[in-house]
Amino acid sequence: MKVTYNEKDKLLLLQITEEIDHHSSEKIRTRADFEIQKYIPKKLIIDFSKVNFMDSAGIGMILGRYKMITMFGGTMDMVNVTPNVKKVLEMAGITKIIPIIEEIGGTKIGKCV
Repeated sequence: MKVTYNEKDKLLLLQITEEIDHHSSEKIRTRADFEIQKYIPKKLIIDFSKVNFMDSAGIGMILGRYKMITMFGGTMDMVNVTPNVKKVLEMAGITKIIPIIEEIGGTKIGKCV
């Protein structure tokens, strides 16, 4: 996972670089929690551009990070969601809670398919 933090905007960008399944979700969860607690951002954005597969463990991982960021008073968005992952997110109802966006602060970062 690649992590970028913009101190000016208090924006934490997590770019997941692997499939999200039972085996990888714990590693992603641990690193994401560490970064969230380290920076306490106002906005968390998860970039799914390199994720082609996600199962129910990924749903749990995403909801857990959403719960954590909202406890700190922040918000969360998702970007560059691939069609396979978007289908899973929609079926689980995640897109009703966490929006899929196309831009961050006026800078286009990727288009959702």
